[in-house]
Amino acid sequence: MRYAILGDIHANLSALESVLEALEGEAIDQLLQVGDVVGYGAAPEECIRALQERGATVVKGNHDAACAGQLDTRLFNAHAKAAVDFTRACLSSEDLRWLADLPLIHSNDDCVLAHGTLPDPARFDYIQKTSEAEPSLDLLDRPVAFLGHTHVPVTIMRLIESPERTSYTIDREINLDETTVALVNVGSVGQPRDEDSRAAFAIFDTTTQRVEIRRTEYDIEREASRIVRAGLPKMLADRLFLGI
Repeated sequence: MRYAILGDIHANLSALESVLEALEGEAIDQLLQVGDVVGYGAAPEECIRALQERGATVVKGNHDAACAGQLDTRLFNAHAKAAVDFTRACLSSEDLRWLADLPLIHSNDDCVLAHGTLPDPARFDYIQKTSEAEPSLDLLDRPVAFLGHTHVPVTIMRLIESPERTSYTIDREINLDETTVALVNVGSVGQPRDEDSRAAFAIFDTTTQRVEIRRTEYDIEREASRIVRAGLPKMLADRLFLGI
């Protein structure tokens, strides 16, 4: 099997279209997405439809939950809350129900998907250091879990040669034959935060047991203009150019 795994899209249609174009000819068997399809960006309906049309397997992110009315936005900053209000106003009841019905975790024979952590996915906690990854690694019953939420690509893992120690790598190619378990954050399609403005995504080949993080350029100017025209905070457009 060859999987394509997409991180946080955040209603960035230009980035999503570029990633889908980059995947053409890659012989992908299944498209996976680790949450936050919506929020921040100005094309939530179009991004939802693109995933639906391709039969993607999608789990719920915190912005998806907030837009569906399942998560209190009082802890969201003003820009994020404005985007939630915008998204709720422009999505149909059917699309809001689709977001509400997304699972928090998905498992298949090869991997697990979640937005934040595995032990309590509804909390949408961040994994930003190895100590925060320990509970999820302890619970992981597949060789690999794909995550999002931080918008920063990184792999936190336990190596076969030293399974008692948890380590990490920012390498773009990961050989799962060298690990006992691994959490792979695939970065973000629509709002990277690692100072690289290119859209990020991953390909997982179960035959070779290799995961590759890839990047692709997209038309940031076009998407930034869409955000501004929609009346969303200009900062949400400006940050796309910086990858922060």
